[in-house]
Amino acid sequence: MATSSALIPDYRLTVDGKDITPTVAARLISLRLEEKRDGSADQLDLVLNDTDGKLAIPKEGAVITVQLGWKQGTGVAPGLIDKGRFKVDEASHSGPPDQVTVRARSADLTGDYRVRRERSWTDTTLGDVLGELAGANGLQLSIDPDLRGVQIPALASHEKSDMALVRELGRRYDAVATVKAGKLIFNAKGKGQTPGGQSIPDTVIGRGAGDRHDYRRLERSKYGGAEARWHDSDVGGRKTVSAGSGQGKKKRLRRVYASESAALEAASAEARRVARGAAELELNLAIGNAALYPDRPCTVSGFKDEIDAHKWLISEVSHELTKKGFRTKLKLETRG
Repeated sequence: MATSSALIPDYRLTVDGKDITPTVAARLISLRLEEKRDGSADQLDLVLNDTDGKLAIPKEGAVITVQLGWKQGTGVAPGLIDKGRFKVDEASHSGPPDQVTVRARSADLTGDYRVRRERSWTDTTLGDVLGELAGANGLQLSIDPDLRGVQIPALASHEKSDMALVRELGRRYDAVATVKAGKLIFNAKGKGQTPGGQSIPDTVIGRGAGDRHDYRRLERSKYGGAEARWHDSDVGGRKTVSAGSGQGKKKRLRRVYASESAALEAASAEARRVARGAAELELNLAIGNAALYPDRPCTVSGFKDEIDAHKWLISEVSHELTKKGFRTKLKLETRG
């Protein structure tokens, strides 16, 4: 007869290569990790007990690596999952009771990546632009093959940072645009594949895995796609292109584009966003799962039929470890 075992979360922290887990173990009040997909830096927050006054405040720029998981427990897979590298950019001390609070952001999204620059390109491709941005920041480019060859007649940063420009391009082409583990990742949202073509496994979440949910059907679901206008200089007037195969009226974009191809590009990206925006679901998982990350496909079961019928996509993840345990919060959007 199988016996159950108590759930015991596990983690490992290093600072500039030194394992500080034994030091932190008796002091940890909370560890919170927020993972994003749209160019914003992932964020790590640590709150540590300093009632004995012996804890040093980490220096700015120190690099923290984080691994999360479970040591043991019924229904969980023991082991740690690497969640990345984070550079300390804020630290504070407060009390009583005395405690140190540390905020760190993705190590690959700091420094020159945030500096405003003036850059411009003409007659190039999306892959070449992103390759140049990646190289300038010491990163490797990992891009969706279907996006690499997209033509870009002209592009200027207009004093944007490389980070802001990558985020803008991600929105323009409806792509995950982020930096992880030394790579600039640019991949079509909801594709279900990595830029290298490997399938991203679908995860199944039953209602019993969570202690709270919040489902919302959105107004965006009334649209059957999107349309955009462009200025045709040959006839001296505006024309309209549309994208999306859904029923109902098209969502009209406010901007007037300079060419038909640019308008169609924008309408297609917005149509994909509309398709994904039929509904949203937030889940609080009672048992944390470090294997979940943004843009991973997901299905749910045990809720209302309408909720279970959707194919979901994880858009944001928040992991939190405290003395009460390890929990994960998810934001999901429909895959379309």
